[in-house]
Amino acid sequence: MRPDESRAASNQNSHEASVRTEPTPGKRRLVIALSIFSVFVISSAATILFELWPELTRPSWVDPALQLPVPLDLASLPTAARFDFPLGSENGAMSYNAQRFTENRHLGDDLNGIGGENSDLGDPIFAVADGRVLLARDGGPGWGNIVIVLHAYIENGERKYVQSYYGHVQKMLVHVGDEVHRGQQIATVGTAGGRYFAHLHFEMREFTTPFIGPGYRENTQGWINPATFIQAHRGAPEDDVGRMPNR
Repeated sequence: MRPDESRAASNQNSHEASVRTEPTPGKRRLVIALSIFSVFVISSAATILFELWPELTRPSWVDPALQLPVPLDLASLPTAARFDFPLGSENGAMSYNAQRFTENRHLGDDLNGIGGENSDLGDPIFAVADGRVLLARDGGPGWGNIVIVLHAYIENGERKYVQSYYGHVQKMLVHVGDEVHRGQQIATVGTAGGRYFAHLHFEMREFTTPFIGPGYRENTQGWINPATFIQAHRGAPEDDVGRMPNR
């Protein structure tokens, strides 16, 4: 083959190769569309990951105040036969109510020893009924130590649940998960770290989760008048067994 024919053949092969490798307009549009779609998918995934990252990295531990008790835990609660007052004697003697339920939007009763001021500092606080401790810890500023006990009781043939809440206590004598008995000492009267004169902030609640709560609130839904509830569930006078010694 002559040189000029060789060059012509080479040029023709290069042209054919160029034609074969150069994308058609349809392929070019497809490549652009796929590139845009890829960018959209990556951007969307990044946005979703950014939004979910706090949840994905949240610790597995959940505050007990946000945990609903499992049915087995509720079923295993001892059934309280009756309720006593938490301070003084079983029937509430030797103590007085300095601020009653709903007074000044109060969500409980402020119970004091009959001496007033700090004369009851360190006095024993008793479990009002058989139950299980849901919370026993520092409740934060204004609260001091708090103990919450969950109780089961029967009313009109129906099993119900109620909490007893003991605030501002000085010394806690129980731990979460402990089963306690009516009349058992569970704490001592405190001052919330010196914030108040010694007294027991006592609430009764219809909740089963151990959240701290505000102490004062206009809407009292879920809270029960403590004195009224206990008086209605005292049982027969001959069932008074006295206070249990601290063990």
